[in-house]
Amino acid sequence: MSMYQLNGEKLAAMIAAGAENLAKNADFVDSLNVFPVPDGDTGTNMNLSMTSGAQEVGRNSLSTVGSVGSSLAKGLLMGARGNSGVILSQLFRGFSKSIEGKTELNTKELAAAFTAGVETAYKAVMKPVEGTILTVAREAAKAGVIAAKESEDIEFVMQQILDKGRIVLAKTQEMLPVLKEVGVVDSGGQGLIIIYEGFYAALTGNEDGITNYTASMGELINAEHHRHVQGVMSTEEIIYGYCTEIMVRINEDKPGQKKFSEEKFRADLSEMGDSLLVVADEEVVKVHVHTEHPGNVFNYGQQYGSLIKMKVDNMREQHSEVVKDTPAEASAKAPYGIVTVSVGEGIKRLFESVGATVVLSGGQTMNPSTEDIVKAIESANAEQVFVLPNNKNIQMAADQAALILGEDKVKIIPTKTIPQGLAALLVFQADANFEDNANEMIAAIQDVSSGQVTTAVRDTTVDGVVIKKDEFIGIIEGNIKVSNPNLEESAVATLSEMVDAYSEIVTLLYGEDVTEADAEKVAELVSNQFPEIEFEIHSGGQPVYPYIFSVE
Repeated sequence: MSMYQLNGEKLAAMIAAGAENLAKNADFVDSLNVFPVPDGDTGTNMNLSMTSGAQEVGRNSLSTVGSVGSSLAKGLLMGARGNSGVILSQLFRGFSKSIEGKTELNTKELAAAFTAGVETAYKAVMKPVEGTILTVAREAAKAGVIAAKESEDIEFVMQQILDKGRIVLAKTQEMLPVLKEVGVVDSGGQGLIIIYEGFYAALTGNEDGITNYTASMGELINAEHHRHVQGVMSTEEIIYGYCTEIMVRINEDKPGQKKFSEEKFRADLSEMGDSLLVVADEEVVKVHVHTEHPGNVFNYGQQYGSLIKMKVDNMREQHSEVVKDTPAEASAKAPYGIVTVSVGEGIKRLFESVGATVVLSGGQTMNPSTEDIVKAIESANAEQVFVLPNNKNIQMAADQAALILGEDKVKIIPTKTIPQGLAALLVFQADANFEDNANEMIAAIQDVSSGQVTTAVRDTTVDGVVIKKDEFIGIIEGNIKVSNPNLEESAVATLSEMVDAYSEIVTLLYGEDVTEADAEKVAELVSNQFPEIEFEIHSGGQPVYPYIFSVE
């Protein structure tokens, strides 16, 4: 059945379906991140961003496409997380701007809106790279323009946009060597296609064109947790407060053990909470669930065998740490404020000790949204504020926050790592002007080399380094240089590669699973090679990265 005009009600339905399809497949999109570190969260960030946009549309009674677009752009802007979420918000910001004031759309207007979205998104990215979400969006939009010249049928145009997007997505492997090396398509482009699939299904009333995507057990667990914890609007809205994971070794032969049925197991656990994932094979069943009573989950699992893994996180405590406000009674504004992003209590204390006004919790696996950053800037209670993102995936959300509040009030210092953030903060001078301080802080970034050690989440090869899942990988300035099954050896090898004859000071931040003695041993081994180097060792308390290094 042909459709020659797209109205507000149908556009709202498309947005809801696109968001729902992405939410169902965010775990799969996360699994496509090529960098083998445990913070591959493109799908999570795109999902949280798109969900924010769809919720804003759903909160309003909207009869025109222009009003629907305006609500979508507003929700996406404030909910945007990570670079992928910000790019997505820009795609639909341009789309929405193009349809502003319109009641309905014909094919040419719809195609023009997709094109306007691409133009806006490209302007937001300083150095666009071929083979990413931008390439998929651009080529899909071009197909829409061609289709609109051939037909007045809205469904036909959307189908051409989707079909072309899929073709280009498959070609991203050839455009980016790292994608070909690992054997995946671009994760952001995949997320966009999933949204477009939802759009087309809502238009046609036919879900046959929606692909059934799958991801591995571990990827499902990680993505589900991050999506639901971060997607909640406030701490009070968390119904089930404990993220609970168990792994059960099934043992039906043991007296008193129940016979395992995955269907019944899943059905019983679904009564105990939400965000449930159950993945099983012949020997082991793995569970992720958000519940109010973790003990009940443990007891239930034991009915089928032995508990070989148990993990509980209090999500209310985690969520309440996302934004730390300054005291409400603070009234007079300070001349300057500094907002910095970090993860780990030790790193937070370190930032506070050298002058940070507000330390926003976030980083790997937990990117603050634009709205989180806006609130943190406002809570700094200062006339002018510097923001240190300390993570390249937070940079674009920070830039959007600066645009919202005004660049005369907010300056984003483009720090990509914790060491860069500390270096920038240390040169801040309270008696210098806004521009001079910004210039000095940016210059300080160039004088520090950053590195970290983390655990590989998949087997792969990157830049000639052969990486095995669960090995410790050393990353220097964003490039993987070391992979080793031994944490200490990986840390020493990474740090040794960072240090040279001109190095003077090494700062070592050890994580939550590392002891001070472990860190001192690493420093001792490196100092044997470079006896002139001065070491500073601090407890960072950070998750995910056992070691973070800076060399000056």
